Amino acid sequence: QGELEESGGGSVQAGGSLRLACTASGFWGTTNCMGWFRQAPGKEREGVAGMQRDTGKTYYANSVKGRFTISQANAEPTIYLQMNNLKPEDTGMYYCAATCLRVGSLLAPDTYKYFGQGTQVSVSS
Repeated sequence: QGELEESGGGSVQAGGSLRLACTASGFWGTTNCMGWFRQAPGKEREGVAGMQRDTGKTYYANSVKGRFTISQANAEPTIYLQMNNLKPEDTGMYYCAATCLRVGSLLAPDTYKYFGQGTQVSVSS
């Protein structure tokens, strides 16, 4: 059974930066798909960024392109989400996701098998 643990959330002012980390255990060597999602109160979970680990190809939601960057560590079972120029609308719980259940969009939640517990990001104006 795989597990994901997020860290790095916090409270920042608009224009600030945060880097989220997600550490995987139990399945790192067999998973190729990983992504980040967020959910604001009263809203559906939305895909923020996705990555194919073998090719390094990345995907981003239009709302975060040019501001967020997904990457993976060289020698550890960890992926990151660097978030720059944060806006109040970026506020929400951020979740890491891993292992594709099927061929599909890496920004769609039903593509993934595992989700972490989430880390809160709050951006004030």
